[in-house]
Amino acid sequence: MKKYIYLVILVLSLAGCSVRVPDGKVVDSKPVIYPDYTDVTLPSNLAPLRFRIADENATGQLAVFRVGDNTVVVGEGDGQIAISPGQWEKLVSPGDTVQVTVYAEINGEWLQYLPFSLIISEDEIDPYIAYRKIEPGYETWNEMGIYQRCLANYDEDAIITNRMTGYGCVNCHSFHAYDPERMLFHMRVDYPGTYFIEGGEVVRTQPKPSLVYPYWHPDGRHVAFSTNATKQMFHTTDRNRIEVFDSSSDVVVYDRQSGATLTSPLLSSKSSFETFPAFSPDGKKLYFCTADSVMMPDGYDRVGYNLCSIDFNASTGSFGASVDTLYNANVSGRSVSFPRVSPDGRYLMFTLHDYGNFSIWHHEADLYMLDLATGDIRPMDVLNSDDTESYHSWSSNGRWVVFSSRRIDGLYTRPFFAHIDAEGNATKPFLLPQDDIRYYDMLMKSYNIPEFIKGPVTISQSDIVAAAKQ
Repeated sequence: MKKYIYLVILVLSLAGCSVRVPDGKVVDSKPVIYPDYTDVTLPSNLAPLRFRIADENATGQLAVFRVGDNTVVVGEGDGQIAISPGQWEKLVSPGDTVQVTVYAEINGEWLQYLPFSLIISEDEIDPYIAYRKIEPGYETWNEMGIYQRCLANYDEDAIITNRMTGYGCVNCHSFHAYDPERMLFHMRVDYPGTYFIEGGEVVRTQPKPSLVYPYWHPDGRHVAFSTNATKQMFHTTDRNRIEVFDSSSDVVVYDRQSGATLTSPLLSSKSSFETFPAFSPDGKKLYFCTADSVMMPDGYDRVGYNLCSIDFNASTGSFGASVDTLYNANVSGRSVSFPRVSPDGRYLMFTLHDYGNFSIWHHEADLYMLDLATGDIRPMDVLNSDDTESYHSWSSNGRWVVFSSRRIDGLYTRPFFAHIDAEGNATKPFLLPQDDIRYYDMLMKSYNIPEFIKGPVTISQSDIVAAAKQ
């Protein structure tokens, strides 16, 4: 049974105006809000949060933000509680905890909920992320693009969209060492190739074979890629309505200096499917996923990808003589995708699902953490939900991750963030803040491949298009 305590009317002075906090009943529970920002850990350099009471019967709402003696009262505006950037900046400091008390008028009665906390981390977050926004289509698409978002505010800019390039596919953006001035992406159909952007210059390359999933070596000269023959099929009764699979795939390393494509029989074999390469931070190991090849599409649900590694010598462009298996899918009966190593080299996060390698369409896909020092593997229960968790990446300081999740509606992937401490423990994830909480309700596109970067990409779309059309 809920407990209620009657309050007196409280009036607070804010910026020369009086804001009335209503009297009401104290509800013995925390509020249910959308997005769910209750008791999350945030970076101090994040845009202000916007939220609302998740109760259709609520006809009024306000929130009181407190840090020590500093108090800010925010009333409802346009259907949401939106603290201003100036107020947010005054409240939020590294190491502080903001207590938020929410009031809601429901069925003509004001209720006061128990306060929740916003824990402000000592660790800042990289100032930008880059991602592709794409309709979750099946056989075709309309408009898509690679965008960047400033995390300190709500500004989003297009790096490249397909409107200027014949509406072909643009995909697989990747950055060297989080550097916005050193990136690559692929373009398909009208102007096919891999585009390298560095020092304000755009270079279009067309290596053979065609390259897919990328990962930069720390030296910036070498880039690992997979080569995939990807197809898709559709289910009529399976919960995972779409299945994307490879009928063949290998892992190669592209030498940008010589133009050579380097590989090894251990990475390019007709008896195996190899994909999703990722270098260690020191560049001495190449992690990848591999599965025994089977006839496709008949064996789509029997394919289990192992997590493996092989030594790599950048000075000679050579690979080790053996492969280490870090997660054995044949033993577990499951499958790995998207290995990503923390910047300090201690942890490797990956996605685990029932079979195959395209986890974004698998509702059972979850995030797992491998401790590379001990070999221990554990599910990231705090990050996982009842729906898809798929692509993920680390911040440059290794204290934050961003990952794609379908937890809101099961249809669209949205970017969530979480703090990771030195022991690899995560805090409750939070949705990327928007200036208007209705943004995600109205956006009919998914966020794809969120990546941290240390600043904005400055190359213009026109320069990229000019290079494409040369």
